[in-house]
Amino acid sequence: MSVINRRRLNQARAAAASVGLSGLDFSGRYDAAGQGRRIKSWNPPSTGPQGAIQGFERIRNRSRDTTRNDWSGQSGAQKWTTTLVGVGIVPRWDADDLNTLWAKHARTCDADGVLDAYGLQALAVRSWFVAGEVFMRRRWRDLSLVSNGYLAVPSQVQLIEADMVPAFDADVWDGMPTGNTIRQGIERNKYGRRVAYWMYREHPGDKTTFSMPDNAKLLRIPAGDVAHMFEPDRPGSLRGVSPLANVLTRMRASADFEDAVLDRQKLANLFVAFLKREMPDTWSDIELDPLTGLPKWYDSRGNPIAGLEPGMFQELQPGESVEFTNPPGAAATFSEYMRTTNTGTAAGLGLPYGLFSGDIENTSDRTLRVLINEFRRYAEQRQWHLVIPMLCQPMVDWWADAAAMSHISPLRLDEMKSPQWNPHGWEYIHPVQDVQGKVLAIEAGLTSQTAEIAKRGDDPRQVFAQRAADQKLAEDLGIAPPPAAAAAVAAQAQHQDTITMQGFQARMHESMMAFGQQLASAVAGRPISVAPTPVQITNEVKQAPVEVTANLVMPDRESVTEIELDADNNLKRTVTTQKTKLQ
Repeated sequence: MSVINRRRLNQARAAAASVGLSGLDFSGRYDAAGQGRRIKSWNPPSTGPQGAIQGFERIRNRSRDTTRNDWSGQSGAQKWTTTLVGVGIVPRWDADDLNTLWAKHARTCDADGVLDAYGLQALAVRSWFVAGEVFMRRRWRDLSLVSNGYLAVPSQVQLIEADMVPAFDADVWDGMPTGNTIRQGIERNKYGRRVAYWMYREHPGDKTTFSMPDNAKLLRIPAGDVAHMFEPDRPGSLRGVSPLANVLTRMRASADFEDAVLDRQKLANLFVAFLKREMPDTWSDIELDPLTGLPKWYDSRGNPIAGLEPGMFQELQPGESVEFTNPPGAAATFSEYMRTTNTGTAAGLGLPYGLFSGDIENTSDRTLRVLINEFRRYAEQRQWHLVIPMLCQPMVDWWADAAAMSHISPLRLDEMKSPQWNPHGWEYIHPVQDVQGKVLAIEAGLTSQTAEIAKRGDDPRQVFAQRAADQKLAEDLGIAPPPAAAAAVAAQAQHQDTITMQGFQARMHESMMAFGQQLASAVAGRPISVAPTPVQITNEVKQAPVEVTANLVMPDRESVTEIELDADNNLKRTVTTQKTKLQ
């Protein structure tokens, strides 16, 4: 608190005490909670989570229009869909038969017969981002479709747009159990648990006229057959709002501004030059058009005009002059304004600006890496909090229920509903450095090959099987291992040889020291019992093949040991010298 504010506070307390109002609270509060001159006009309502999303249908329609007609909306939807799903979030089990059954189901699980399971994931994520929510419904199928091989299990899934669930409230409704209520088109029991969804029989946007929902137009779908994917931003939220909601206004304003600048340039470029003439003194000097009766520099509608053609050199009449137009260009701050606006839009969408706009000018490699790493953390949060539990897991649960009803033992139901989810792995930013870092982490024991392979979205067992198959095939064909693999094997052998040689040298040093002590004691006439150091020579040393390129004759060497005694004939120093015998 500043000195002036503290003085005013003391004066207010003194004034309140002088009139008997010493009990008033003059303690410090947040400025944002005050009613001062700067903030007194800011009075937002205290709406609940359901009242705050009133009109979300209009937001949904505007979001769709933006993604259809504006590059920024399309970029946001495409980038988030690619980031969260990629080529698919794949479930995997330890049992191979479950992986095989799921792979077959994934090809035919779309009730509309258009996409596979991973295509449905991408479409659902895009629909969620644009509309704020998306529904998925389980559709049971006849067992005959399984027996004839058309389906893997008697169940499929169907994606349903948010428009199919009207946002209406009712305390009493035909077909609804007593005590239940409908809020935002979702039926809940007295405990607040979702028990059903009320959906249109057909999309309301495909009709020419719109009418309020009634019981004849709606179906009651049990909650167990519906998965609702949305991102709640408040506790108690029932429906979702598009992530584009907080930037729709600025995106629209930015597009309008860009169009206005473009239209101004188009208008300015309509005029090339202005021809100035001096009117003749008499009409006899003016050449008239016999059809219009006007001078020939007027067109048929009476507009003065002079056409220009490429490569034309026009000679002017006496008294005529030409003044070329100089249309104004875009404002000098136009590009900076668009960049600033798009940066704010990217921040509102949770996307790095370079990724959102494709503009990486003046962005260093290190800065881009930091931004992408932070963005990936946010993407993983949405993957594991929204996409996997709200979309992918219900799809697997329904598949497991149908499989248990057809040809898989119900005792394996928990196993089928507990896969390991593998999102599409992130690509390397720096392939060499990233791979080297992972190799060092594996060698240091901080992670494993299985974990690193799974992070890339691949199946570790399949990768190891492929490596074994490649090695066996290379051996069968007599193909030498790749240089990198051969270098790794040689380095490992050299490392083992180094360790073995170091141990051998240490043991030889201990033996030499014992021999020196025994020799000193013998010279001094003091016998000493020295236990020989056991030396174990193994065949672990693998000498690398050496190619001899010349006939070399190693000279003979001799060892000379000099012993120095003190006055009492005690060993004082021994020196062993190796010398080369001269030929």
